[in-house]
Amino acid sequence: MNYIKAFAPASVANVACGFDIFGFAIQEPGDIVEICRRDEPGIVITDITGDDGRLPRSADKNAVTVVMLHLLKHLGINDFGCEVVLHKNMPLGSGMGSSAASAVAGVIAMNELLGNPLSRKELLPFAMEGERIASGSAHADNVGPSLLGGFVVIRSYNPLDIFTIPVPDDLYCTLVHPDIEINTKDARYILRNEVSLKNTIAQMGNVAGLVAGLMKSDYDLISRSMVDVIIEPVRSILIPEFKEVKEAALKNGALGCSISGAGPSMFALSKGLENAKQAGDAMQKRFAEAGIEASTHVSAINMQGAAVLND
Repeated sequence: MNYIKAFAPASVANVACGFDIFGFAIQEPGDIVEICRRDEPGIVITDITGDDGRLPRSADKNAVTVVMLHLLKHLGINDFGCEVVLHKNMPLGSGMGSSAASAVAGVIAMNELLGNPLSRKELLPFAMEGERIASGSAHADNVGPSLLGGFVVIRSYNPLDIFTIPVPDDLYCTLVHPDIEINTKDARYILRNEVSLKNTIAQMGNVAGLVAGLMKSDYDLISRSMVDVIIEPVRSILIPEFKEVKEAALKNGALGCSISGAGPSMFALSKGLENAKQAGDAMQKRFAEAGIEASTHVSAINMQGAAVLND
């Protein structure tokens, strides 16, 4: 096999109370990577679409190819050569797991081209290295769900311990991206290093409640638990109209609403497709009233994750 085309979906990280430990994948949008074998050794990025020329074309500086280089090194392969094309189908700095999707699509495509020597879970540390290059932190709450699908919990980073939990069949996500950009490094920089015992206890209760609510299909418990008392109060100041948009979602059928990843995208969870669409319309309208264009994606939880697209 000399050519592989792979897709990796966008994702929502943190999911309100679960900073760096919760994430889930959605159906679309997502990045597409094409790789083709070549005779000469080395990885070459031949084209990137959708980035307006902003992403590095050097293989050792781009998330999509850094993961490939790490994988080849791990497998002891020194004479491999390929050409890479990356199709960016979501904005940079969007809070939708853009860099994670590139990294995941890249590592899935390379693993497939090599005959699938590693399982999906074994590929996770390599995908995390793509996040390190892009944002300075090798977190797994975007690459995990984009790679594995479903609702992901990262119990531990050292050692890495990650698993998925079941979610209700009728749970839908509304993801709204305002036409502004927040740098992930900046969004992490403003976070406080110390948290009060009171807020820690409240956050732990909400984390436990959200896991239990999802596993029991208890929508009321899901709603009560989608409260972030640590990260959201700090990061929300970077998003214009955050309070008003969140209120619009909650008044129009959403169970809960918060920041997607580092922002500026905002997400809501709802019971049923119609509620999710209604919440999305209300959120987008509120941004529009403030003079901010926004795009909306409504999706069930993507249980598959990344996929090879070759026929």
